[in-house]
Amino acid sequence: MSILMHNAGRALAMLAGLDPELWSIVGLSLEVSALSSLLAAGAALPLSLAITHREFPGQRAVIGAVNSLIAVPAVVIGLACYLLLSRSGPLGFWRLLYTPWAMVAAQAALALPLMTGLSVAALQAVGPRIRETMLTLGAGRRQAAWGTMREARFALAAAFITGFARVLGETGMTMMVGGNIKGETRVMTTAIALETIKGNFELGIALGLVLLAVAIAVNVALQAVQGRAGR
Repeated sequence: MSILMHNAGRALAMLAGLDPELWSIVGLSLEVSALSSLLAAGAALPLSLAITHREFPGQRAVIGAVNSLIAVPAVVIGLACYLLLSRSGPLGFWRLLYTPWAMVAAQAALALPLMTGLSVAALQAVGPRIRETMLTLGAGRRQAAWGTMREARFALAAAFITGFARVLGETGMTMMVGGNIKGETRVMTTAIALETIKGNFELGIALGLVLLAVAIAVNVALQAVQGRAGR
């Protein structure tokens, strides 16, 4: 117990002292997860609009396929990204493996099906009547699409927050394509795993506290957005 308290005290000292290594890891984690979430959202929104904007043959099958992709293990996505970005892979000439951009790509691929599935559900919940009413009142298709998104804006924001929370806590996939290189690709989750194995518990505890605080903040934001969407 005394060892635990000692390490916890040193972890708090690192947080209070603004340890540069600690906060560089935190900063990179937030940058990578935020950028990957934005990229995934940028692709998920037009995809969800294309799926829900009008009925078409096989629509249910497409929605089912999107929802099935949500269940794909993150390590499988990491393996696919590794094979694509490795030197012998089709995208190896980009030399992105073991860089932050590889982590962004892998995390975006992980978040995309989740955000798309949630966005499809959000747009479907608005209902076709609103879109039909807009078209009847003279709105164009783009205006109708924008109006539908506006009606579902809180649910769409919740989809983005959920995707961000998903990628922020990912470890194995991020380590596979990033390599956990100190000062280059080391993020909170991979650093916690490494430092715990090394016995450097104070840094692991400090990063764990920051990750926990971010997770709580994200959850609070999600609950607030869902509350407004419910009203």
